[in-house]
Amino acid sequence: MCSHYQAIKERERYRRHFGVEPPADLGKHDLWPGYAGTFIRRHPHADVGDEAVPEREALTGLFGLVPHWSPDTKMTRFTYNARSETAAVKPSFRDAWKHAQHCIIPAEAIFEPDWRSGRAVPARISLADGAPMGIAGLWSRWKSPQGEIVHSYTMLTINADQHPLMRHFHKTGEEKRMVVILPVARYDDWLQAGPERSMAFMQPFPADQMMADEPRVDGSMI
Repeated sequence: MCSHYQAIKERERYRRHFGVEPPADLGKHDLWPGYAGTFIRRHPHADVGDEAVPEREALTGLFGLVPHWSPDTKMTRFTYNARSETAAVKPSFRDAWKHAQHCIIPAEAIFEPDWRSGRAVPARISLADGAPMGIAGLWSRWKSPQGEIVHSYTMLTINADQHPLMRHFHKTGEEKRMVVILPVARYDDWLQAGPERSMAFMQPFPADQMMADEPRVDGSMI
């Protein structure tokens, strides 16, 4: 499960890789649940036939999905990841899954705890070719009691017990999980897919196209 990741701070890199104008507010570089980050969704008017309307749009939202029925945004502490196997029935995620509120979460890297030293040491995981990650997620729209509209998002995860790289993280005896990293060629497919097709995208990213920086004992990176 991923509770910490690095966002893309270079606007041109964001624009070039994801083919969308980044929001004015890119949020923080290091993101934890409840922090403001960005996500990309299909533009709500992409089907109107107007060439001036882009296929994708990027928005600022909270890392951690806030369902429409939540009384506040405190749920972000628990909803930053959604298990793809149960997202369709879990109260926090089922509406977003049912309505195929798919999004892509731009990231430079994610962090996972490496327990091989006997204690949790954060390991930075990125793509081997240095490209940004596009992580599959769900988004939601929440209206506060004061009338403020707040967007939020969660990362979808899958089992990683057999993944050559991601199986090394988290405690021994615990199920291994990993976020769903989308191939670039499938970005639009994911954003346009209906709910009946969502599970088809829940595939592990090839381990030979990923890399993990070896952590030092003090938790810094080599």
